Amino acid sequence: MCLRVKGSTFGLGNAAIYNSKHHTMSLLLLCTLLLLNRVSCSKAGNCEVCVGFLHRLYGSVTATHKELTPALMEKELLRACSVAQGKEARLCYYLGASNDAATRVTGSVSQPLASHVPVEKICQRLSSRDTQICELKHEPELRDLSSEDLKKLRVLELRNILASWGEECRGCLEKHEFVSLILEKAPRHSQKREL
Repeated sequence: MCLRVKGSTFGLGNAAIYNSKHHTMSLLLLCTLLLLNRVSCSKAGNCEVCVGFLHRLYGSVTATHKELTPALMEKELLRACSVAQGKEARLCYYLGASNDAATRVTGSVSQPLASHVPVEKICQRLSSRDTQICELKHEPELRDLSSEDLKKLRVLELRNILASWGEECRGCLEKHEFVSLILEKAPRHSQKREL
């Protein structure tokens, strides 16, 4: 029995060798792809809340202060966390920078920030301590807050929009009540809050 592959003829013994080499190369390629995927997934790119929050914090502190110290960074971190809402408030809880946090690991943020360590690296280190930090994701933002788009959403999604703004619709039962409240509060929350 002969096997013909791309113009070459292999006997039965050669086909077994060809198949084992082919499987070995496929397995090697698969392992390489899985390794690259794991490395890219473990990078701080998945820590969108952490990276975004710390970038804004670092930017605001460096804009107002020339000399950065760990004490200054910790003070500014606590100040920023006192007004944080939503997923950023949850991040502050994990960092121990909120009033109700059980542990306090703010030094692992303030010390590297004062030393100008890249924010992505800080979030990666924090993720190795607590994986929940990089699991935080921002809710998808609505680009257009027209009433037609809002009417297509479910009540739970409308309630989540209000919760992300720190608002609550007391006594709302119908979808149109949520929609009208969102349209009323949207101008106040349309621009991102700065630290």
